[in-house]
Amino acid sequence: MSVLEYCVYVLISLKDKDLYVGITTNLKERLTSHFHGHSKSTALRRPFKLIYCEYFLSKHDAYRREKYLKTTMGRRMIKLILKDSLKELS
Repeated sequence: MSVLEYCVYVLISLKDKDLYVGITTNLKERLTSHFHGHSKSTALRRPFKLIYCEYFLSKHDAYRREKYLKTTMGRRMIKLILKDSLKELS
């Protein structure tokens, strides 16, 4: 049986309202790292809230999705899909 191992996730900074897109095989551990400021790329933008995640069987598929979500079109898609959720956080 295959396991959905790769997670692409989106965080929103409650400080600057900007999005952060990442990938991991251990979401709980990665979120703890972000929330406690152990990640250089996000330490100054804390606190965060997890707003979206997708799981993949293929590492290649997950990296392709992460790359897309980091583009202007990908960010627009996230904002469109999560329109109501993002409005509640504002």
